[in-house]
Amino acid sequence: MFEQITLLFTLIASFLIAVILSPIIIPFLRRLKFGQSIRDEGPKSHQKKSGTPTMGGIMILLSILLTTVIIISKFLTFTTEIWLLLFVTLGYGLLGFLDDFIKVVMKRNLGLTSKQKLVGQLVIAIIFYLGLRMLDFSTEIVIPATNLSIDFGWLYFPLIIVMLVGASNAVNLTDGLDGLLAGTGAIAFGAFAVLAWNAEMFDVAIFCGAVVGAVLGFLVFNAHPAKVFMGDTGSLALGGAIAAVAILTKLEILLVIIGGVFVIETLSVIIQVVSFKTRGKRIFKMSPLHHHYELSGWSEWRVVVTFWLVGMLFAVLGIYLEVWI
Repeated sequence: MFEQITLLFTLIASFLIAVILSPIIIPFLRRLKFGQSIRDEGPKSHQKKSGTPTMGGIMILLSILLTTVIIISKFLTFTTEIWLLLFVTLGYGLLGFLDDFIKVVMKRNLGLTSKQKLVGQLVIAIIFYLGLRMLDFSTEIVIPATNLSIDFGWLYFPLIIVMLVGASNAVNLTDGLDGLLAGTGAIAFGAFAVLAWNAEMFDVAIFCGAVVGAVLGFLVFNAHPAKVFMGDTGSLALGGAIAAVAILTKLEILLVIIGGVFVIETLSVIIQVVSFKTRGKRIFKMSPLHHHYELSGWSEWRVVVTFWLVGMLFAVLGIYLEVWI
């Protein structure tokens, strides 16, 4: 019972920190004129969001960091796993911050170039992998709902890189509507919190609980109509963090299931690009997929809630495969 109360307390504390920080940070971002620039090729209805403060991921990162450090130091002990999680989260968060800063301050709408962003993502992923080597980390991957496992050997290194870079980009693509990523992110990290706790990886579970509380606190101000956007500061950090959690809990394959919404969003972009380049035709009215439904006449709130529900189904499926089968 003590452990469950600790996890619940972590979630509540992180939520309250994010909620308390938001009324302080949002006006500060507004005064600095850190407003979101809306791309012309996006849905026309989004133009009214121009100028909404972005880089709100700062409050998410602060909430995760403060809560994790306080709870771990009070009830547990710091492990290499926790330091790796914080490193990846803050590392990708810093990369996202640089991207946002270039967009809003230097007025370069696309931020970092794709090559610059990729190099940054690779460096962080490689350092994370070297940290795993210090733990003498297993290179085996367990097949969900079976007793089978596959030892990837040296191939585990490129897999780690692909997971971290791919997840950070996939989650970043999902951050396109008010509350969409905050909600789906809370659901996915909530599932991993349950699975980490079930595996008695309490420190990882505490981290996941801190993320859930932070994004839910942020959602209070990010729900439609959003008063603040998390920007790449938040989305890249959350993407890197969820991949790192899946790796540390040895649930690499379940990341594809629990993060099903992120996978679908990414596939929609890939399918759209490939179709247009090979056939000259678009499959969707616009990608990522959430924009397709917007342009099909769905309200923004309907799209977001539907994606939340789909994310919840994926999360339940992931927990079911790991715990009950």
